Amino acid sequence: MKVNKIVLRNYRNYVDLSLDFTQGINIFIGQNAQGKTNILESIYYGAMGRSHRTNVDAELIRWQQENGSITILFSRMNIENSLVIKLSNHQKKEIISNNYGIKPRELIGLLNVVLFSPEDLMLIKGMPAMRRRFLDIEISQANPTYYQQLLKYNRIVTQRNNLLKKIRENKEKHDMLDAWDDQLAVTASKIVTKRLDAVKKLAMLANLMHRKITASKENLTLVYQKHEIQETEMEKLKIEYKNKLLQFRQNDIWRGSTSIGPHKDDLILTVNGVNLRTFGSQGQQRTGVLSLKLAELEFIKSETGEYPILLLDDVMSELDASRREHLLAFIKDRVQTIITATEEKYFPNWEFGKYYHVANGTIVE
Repeated sequence: MKVNKIVLRNYRNYVDLSLDFTQGINIFIGQNAQGKTNILESIYYGAMGRSHRTNVDAELIRWQQENGSITILFSRMNIENSLVIKLSNHQKKEIISNNYGIKPRELIGLLNVVLFSPEDLMLIKGMPAMRRRFLDIEISQANPTYYQQLLKYNRIVTQRNNLLKKIRENKEKHDMLDAWDDQLAVTASKIVTKRLDAVKKLAMLANLMHRKITASKENLTLVYQKHEIQETEMEKLKIEYKNKLLQFRQNDIWRGSTSIGPHKDDLILTVNGVNLRTFGSQGQQRTGVLSLKLAELEFIKSETGEYPILLLDDVMSELDASRREHLLAFIKDRVQTIITATEEKYFPNWEFGKYYHVANGTIVE
């Protein structure tokens, strides 16, 4: 997979930008707040239908403008594709794929990316929601059907929570929950089954990466931790989810929220048997995150047949020389990569890629 060109109109600090990319490494150098990350953000938006920096689309439109747009020309399996996203302050965004309008939920999986930003260094020591989101994004890009199931599950949980609050207020009867519990159990079992399969493959890939980075001194393990659930086979999962939902029903009514389901699960990482989140050093945690990100690239390739686009947003300064060396050695001649950095010193002196200098929304090759 390769991004060939992007065109940004009234996007962030760009009035009218047309930019071609090389199939290898593209490096954007510049000081902070000059527009480097906006380039990565626009590509990420094209892949995920949302920004990784804001949930408000209006913030993406240039100041005092009514409309903005992102155009991405990319190749997938050597077939040229076009993607246009039109943003407006007054109406919903419009997404056009190969000249046909599509819904936002249909966008996932068309253009695959892996983003690595300084915030990802919190992936291990942050809250479980960050690790669930990491898994969900990874699986969704490789399997759009999973994404549809995830959307369905989130709607079920939202509607069940609303019903729980009404029951608590004596506005509805308890047995109204039966139908929602049935739907939740079925959808939850599908999501968890897919997550378990993905983690099994991801764990193997991540450990291979980790052993390379640590010169075989450390073994990284990943375990998917199900909240209050023991079963792993789909049909048995359905039964256990339904039983647990019934068991915790009264508590859920009192709380007004659903306490059982994959939205409560976690991904546990250990190094040489030691929990990385609780007892790992900062260096071990950063190595663990790097291993996860490199494994994510390989996972998506194994599922789709080609590498996704790698977006590295100012992480070079966050990694020490050894980790930078492993990262750059992995991506060279393998993955199309778009990198932002404040200084050129983080890159080898020999020809490494195509350099762009960014200042005040102006890009010079």
